[in-house]
Amino acid sequence: MGTLKFGPVTLKHGICLAPLAGVSDYVFRSMARRFGAEYTVSEMVSAKALCYEQISRRQPTPNRVRTAPLAAVRREELPMAVQLFGSEPNFLAEAARLIESGEYRGASGEVPPSAIDINMGCPMAKIVGNGEGSALLKDPVRAAEIVRAVTRAVSLPVTVKMRIGWDADHICAVEFARRMEDAGAALVCVHGRTREQFYAPSADWEQIARVKEALSIPVLGNGDIFSADDALRMIKETNCDGVMVARGAQGNPWIFAEIAAALEGRTYTPPTLAERISVALEHTERLVKEKGEKIGIAEARKHLAWYTHGLRGSAAVRADLMRVESPDAVLPLIKRLAE
Repeated sequence: MGTLKFGPVTLKHGICLAPLAGVSDYVFRSMARRFGAEYTVSEMVSAKALCYEQISRRQPTPNRVRTAPLAAVRREELPMAVQLFGSEPNFLAEAARLIESGEYRGASGEVPPSAIDINMGCPMAKIVGNGEGSALLKDPVRAAEIVRAVTRAVSLPVTVKMRIGWDADHICAVEFARRMEDAGAALVCVHGRTREQFYAPSADWEQIARVKEALSIPVLGNGDIFSADDALRMIKETNCDGVMVARGAQGNPWIFAEIAAALEGRTYTPPTLAERISVALEHTERLVKEKGEKIGIAEARKHLAWYTHGLRGSAAVRADLMRVESPDAVLPLIKRLAE
């Protein structure tokens, strides 16, 4: 696997962090970046909600402008993409235009993103029920209209994250990906599962290989990458241009360093217990600093569970971690694992 290029973006290996709703916020992305992620994607941003925030007559306050902050990009994060979701081409185009311009109510980013990514893979019922996310796999004409509308609205490259089909009887990966390329997509990321499968059983990497063979634009592979061996095997089996790690990065930002070392033929040294604990505590502290104590601790709980998973005695400690209410309560619990 060589250098990955699309638009103005150049990635040495194509080692990417996938968008994860409720997870891949600024702190999570920056931790992944520190340990080797070359490219990251924001949480899902509702195109319609972003547009409606602009026309609301109510005076904007931090509590009322909730969507715009999700689209914020800091200079140090580049290259990264902001991911939009929706089903109406005009809203997606306008939201993309606003994000590229940086001139919208609630804007707090320092720079525009490197790309606009369109979500066509989210399987959640509330998203699919609105004709968004993976529901677009059943409506390839509308999906293509969305990509065309967004590419006309911005100068940034437009990418698509998709699944291989709606269910086992409706596998459409190759045909759908071709439509996205024809509509102007600069890259597609293929999650090797159908919407019906959600996140189990194993991903179908053969479908990723077929998409790669059929397209001339770069293809990222996604699904079941939990180690460097998984990444190398996906690259070998699919010939994909890069890999996008999702759940494999939860509590394990070091996976990006592990993959990079494997691709470069270097020896990889896993983090020590002390290093894991140190990074878990830092992640918690940064969430509290970014979001305040109440929200920061609430969101830190799941990350602490991921960081401590598999550690000796972690099951009992995790039960207590899920009840912590302040940063000061975290350290004694984590120290129990170290002891």
